[in-house]
Amino acid sequence: MPRSIAFDLLLLAQRNPKPCPVLGVLDAGETAGPLLPGGDVRTDLPAYRVYEKGRLVAEPTDARECWRDDLVSFLIGCSFTFEAPLERAGIPLAHVEQDRTVPMYRTSRRLEPAGSLGGPLVVSMRPIPADRVADAVRISARYPAVHGAPVHVGDPAALGIGDLAEPDFGEPVDIPDGTIPVFWACGVTPQAAVMESAPELAICHAPGNMLITDLRDEELLAP
Repeated sequence: MPRSIAFDLLLLAQRNPKPCPVLGVLDAGETAGPLLPGGDVRTDLPAYRVYEKGRLVAEPTDARECWRDDLVSFLIGCSFTFEAPLERAGIPLAHVEQDRTVPMYRTSRRLEPAGSLGGPLVVSMRPIPADRVADAVRISARYPAVHGAPVHVGDPAALGIGDLAEPDFGEPVDIPDGTIPVFWACGVTPQAAVMESAPELAICHAPGNMLITDLRDEELLAP
């Protein structure tokens, strides 16, 4: 984000830590930092989305052409971090088994706004076997820096989601019999805020295309 509105995003994250857990912030113009020494936020993601005044204008795999020296980078935790612990516990993940990007949905819940930024909560959904939902909640809750426990279990209509087969981001998954949809706050939420609030420029990750850092999953495990 441009430095002129970086504080708004930092404040948005502080007021809405569940969907916007900040792991690190790079100074204006910086492209590497403690979480990615020797890396480059402009090139290390598989794909990016570039927004101008809330409108998607490009989806590059290299963001150097649209980079500016006044851009402040925010590294936001991702729920992919706790998927390995879920799988180690024997909890199946439908999007992994079906080789699809996890489905993500805008909800009817609103963020607490900050300055020029505001928007809807975005959630990711994983169908979890009914007898393992409590385990999924318990395991993910131990990773508060990457969204933590779910924000909702069960009826998607309670979040204002009309059809699980039509995600706003990612890809739909087939819902296995005996599973319950479980919803986690999602790091695409700031991107939805960008789309609604329409700042002059924002470079975001393409949903499902994440930055891999040098931070180990176990370092984010709460006691």
